[in-house]
Amino acid sequence: MHIEVRQAEYSERIIVRHMMELYQHDFSEFDGTDLDEHAQYGYYDLDCFWINPAYAAHVIKVDGKWAGFALVNDETHLPGNTRAMLKFFVLRKYRKHGVGRHAAQAILAMTPASWEIRVIAQNPAAATFWQTIAGPAVTTLDNDQWQGPVFTVNNVPRPDAA
Repeated sequence: MHIEVRQAEYSERIIVRHMMELYQHDFSEFDGTDLDEHAQYGYYDLDCFWINPAYAAHVIKVDGKWAGFALVNDETHLPGNTRAMLKFFVLRKYRKHGVGRHAAQAILAMTPASWEIRVIAQNPAAATFWQTIAGPAVTTLDNDQWQGPVFTVNNVPRPDAA
């Protein structure tokens, strides 16, 4: 199985938009979102992930086939964190085959930072997944900004580790 993880090109934004519909379909189990009048979930603004330099979209392919995406930005909720994994999605077909782990680790490695991964409290499977990536240290927030576990991965090289 060949797993490719890379930053999405501007011409692939419609691909990410289509996969976002699948993500939101899965997520509707937790947030109760319904389809709109066009039978879509929609997403407020994906273009910002190609326009704003602090945002990025990544795509995941397995053996040349679309397998998922990730959206990252710099909007964090814990002091000291500098990057956030905003959305992370792997198609059901590729789950439990190491694709998500490989993709998550690759995306984190692309940008050394103090990463924040927020998981809604209603999604224990996601919390279990991210715990395998980030380790057991987790902060739980319950405020106006976020309710649920927040994992931190700091992969910034220490200056004294040369």
